[in-house]
Amino acid sequence: MKNYNKEIIWHPFTPQYDLKAAIKIHRGEGVYLIDENNKKYIDAISSWWVNLHGHCNQYISNKVSEQLFKLEHSIFSSFTHEPAQTLAERLLTHLPNNQEKIFFSDNGSTAVEVALKMALQFWHNKQDEKLIFIAFEDAYHGDTFGGMSVGARNVFNNAFSKLLFEVVHIPLPNTENFNAVKDLLTSLVSSHNVAGFIFEPLVQGAAGMKMYEAKYLDELIQIAKDNKVITIADEVMTGFGRTGRFLASDYLTNKPDIICLSKGLTGGYLPLGVTSCADFIYQAYCDKDKTKTFFHGHSYTGNPTACSAALASLDLLEKTDCWKQIQMIEEEHLKFKESLKSSCELTNKLKQIRTLGTIIAFELFPNTQASNQTGYLNTATEGISEFFLERGIIIRPLGNIFYVIPPYIIDRSQLRDVYDVVKEYLNKL
Repeated sequence: MKNYNKEIIWHPFTPQYDLKAAIKIHRGEGVYLIDENNKKYIDAISSWWVNLHGHCNQYISNKVSEQLFKLEHSIFSSFTHEPAQTLAERLLTHLPNNQEKIFFSDNGSTAVEVALKMALQFWHNKQDEKLIFIAFEDAYHGDTFGGMSVGARNVFNNAFSKLLFEVVHIPLPNTENFNAVKDLLTSLVSSHNVAGFIFEPLVQGAAGMKMYEAKYLDELIQIAKDNKVITIADEVMTGFGRTGRFLASDYLTNKPDIICLSKGLTGGYLPLGVTSCADFIYQAYCDKDKTKTFFHGHSYTGNPTACSAALASLDLLEKTDCWKQIQMIEEEHLKFKESLKSSCELTNKLKQIRTLGTIIAFELFPNTQASNQTGYLNTATEGISEFFLERGIIIRPLGNIFYVIPPYIIDRSQLRDVYDVVKEYLNKL
């Protein structure tokens, strides 16, 4: 039998040495992915954080199918269509009041790329060449060159480091370092050459679900605004209820100038990205001088089929039952966290347990595993993945950090099945 994983397909984020055959998923059903041998796996990470309402959701599938028989795709430059118009209008009702324009793209990385270009060209159009961005240490903002530039310098982008543009990374704020972080940001933005401050609000996903408090981010945003620095919230992972509110920015008093959305936008059905912005940014492009046009676009910008999936997902997300499920997941995560903290045997193996909304993350002490390196390159990854897969659960560890971020349709029994395997894994260490 042909090993497609080795011979034909190059899978993302997958070391190519000594590859094992990939698990072939045959179909999806609610919280489960089902392989060709009919083995069910609980999709405990929502297929890379995109799936909100379960696999093959009948309502979304029907809406997508209906759209395919009306209009599958249309050029979006100087043309428009109802799904994009309706989606833009409805998204704005959920976004902060300062957001007034919606720009469509294809995925999270491109949503960030659009935001960075918007900010840079804003200053260019104002004849004020501000070129420096500020971001947090350990940030991840995608794999395009702009996204890599504002991301942490690490294994994800070392091969391209000489080609990335200038970015100053500051520590993630906490109780101990906040005054120093605040002073550092104040000093940086006072240089008057800072174009923007980009951040993953409250949770750094790819860094290992690192979490920080809204009150600290609020103050940093205020410092940026006081110094006329454009603020960009990368809500690609945190949007659409993941943190317990529609956006992580909903926990903030000071709202970002630009917001990036993707992942859960279509409920996990189709690629779609959105970058929204405040009106003052848009106005910098409204000029008779054609050189001030925003020359950015994608062949599938505003794809009507993807927009129809997003509208259907919003229909479900706006229902009370969905938010009851989000609250249930949050409550169950907190209960499980407390149960682990009360067990000395288990807490001795865990450096930290982090929870926010539908996210729970477990960080092992590095010396629990063969490698004492914390983070993505820790050798714990493969062992954790295999242990959970054998028991019918899909997770994707980030080195010695693993997490659960399930579809909202998961029930208490299924969640507790996942927790039982977490405890089983910790007990075997």
